[in-house]
Amino acid sequence: MKHAFLHRAARFAPVLILCLAPALAYAQANGLPAFNASPGPHGGTTYSLSVQTMLLLTMLSFLPAMLLMMTSFTRIIIVLSLLRQALGTATTPPNQVLVGLAMFLTFFVMSPVLDRAYNDGYKPFSDGSMPMEQAVQRGVAPFKTFMLKQTRETDLALFAKISKAAPMQGPEDVPLSLLVPAFVTSELKTGFQIGFTVFIPFLIIDMVVASVLMSMGMMMVSPSTVSLPFKLMLFVLVDGWQLLIGSLAQSFT
Repeated sequence: MKHAFLHRAARFAPVLILCLAPALAYAQANGLPAFNASPGPHGGTTYSLSVQTMLLLTMLSFLPAMLLMMTSFTRIIIVLSLLRQALGTATTPPNQVLVGLAMFLTFFVMSPVLDRAYNDGYKPFSDGSMPMEQAVQRGVAPFKTFMLKQTRETDLALFAKISKAAPMQGPEDVPLSLLVPAFVTSELKTGFQIGFTVFIPFLIIDMVVASVLMSMGMMMVSPSTVSLPFKLMLFVLVDGWQLLIGSLAQSFT
């Protein structure tokens, strides 16, 4: 099982390379030099970075974040962060653990999409049986299908209205420039809705503890300090991690 998961996660790299292919091809076709050398004073040499190269490097640095916005990462990391706030543990689990858990859950949820993008786009392109433009379109198609399934029609209509887009005949006509922001907006909304349901039981515990402390005249004692052990005990007794992770994974099906 571990090797199967690593094999699926490794397929994310070819998909990333496939998404980088247009930028790399443009750089190669136009012969973008990394550095420009010109004679300097006193027999020295002055090196400068071309504007085109700077724009290309900037675009490449934003590409991983763009790919994360096209996956389940946004919803998962929001729910995990709200869970930590609901428990009242400021730095436990730490940010590195939350991001790592969200990344692994993202690979798990997106593995069917990555497999389709790899088999339909990158594999034929690497075998030389498909041109790059068609490979990019077929590689992005599984991500569009995934995002369309999770995107609310109201959010998609909002961005279509803002951009004054032409009427679209079907889902395949929706451009990524409209789909990605609509998908992120829907994921933010869904993440906050799930976070609300996660907050409720812990909020009830905080209110009960605060009422008990108030009735006992212990106003100087912080209710969050007293309620933290009870919230942790409740979360462990109901096997909260299994419930939360399982519900998150099933929310994308």
